[in-house]
Amino acid sequence: MSALTLHYHPLSSCCHKVLIAVDVLGIEVDLRFLNLGDAAERSAHLALWPLGKMPLLVDQGRPVPETSIIIEHLQRHHARPGRTLIPHDPDQALEVRLWDRLFDLYVMTPMQAFTADLLRPEGERDAHSVARARDTLTSAYALIDRQLEGRTWVAGDGFSMADCAAAPALFYAVTYVPLAPQHTHLAAYFDRLMDHPPVARTIDQARPWFKFYPGRSGLARRFHDPTIQ
Repeated sequence: MSALTLHYHPLSSCCHKVLIAVDVLGIEVDLRFLNLGDAAERSAHLALWPLGKMPLLVDQGRPVPETSIIIEHLQRHHARPGRTLIPHDPDQALEVRLWDRLFDLYVMTPMQAFTADLLRPEGERDAHSVARARDTLTSAYALIDRQLEGRTWVAGDGFSMADCAAAPALFYAVTYVPLAPQHTHLAAYFDRLMDHPPVARTIDQARPWFKFYPGRSGLARRFHDPTIQ
């Protein structure tokens, strides 16, 4: 048994971000399915991390919350030699952290607003929040597309923590707001992300759960076939 335990849910975009990083860094973790709808599990989770968010890493009894902090902790203390997601050069590291934050705040967060709205009863839907989320995603797509001109990955020469953030954020975001035809750099990047082995493995592990995803009608058939149960 590993000294590392990751409390997670296989549908969670935030959890996917960390699962991709775990794969890239070559780390063995015990995955613990977290059902926050179960009162006992929720209570136990809140005892570990009072804000109740997931994923949550527990390293020899010490809770380590928040995706970017988890990834940095894993790289510093548990990564296989030579494997990195945050460059050692300070300026390059800042660029990775910047794009990591941009994907979390301006792609993943508005994407989650769409999901949250679909989970509300019909009479409690918030069209204004959804419209704002759509505008944010549209602006973010344009910014990312410009950043990717002439690049393979979004920050620096190699796959980084920023790409770990990008993959699940974009995977779910495009189910609500598809990429525009002019975003050719972003579209090519999306395909590279989806074909990158750690990302592809994370998506494969989540496939049985996509039938529960509120935005599943927007998933491409290569990810989810609604006729297959």
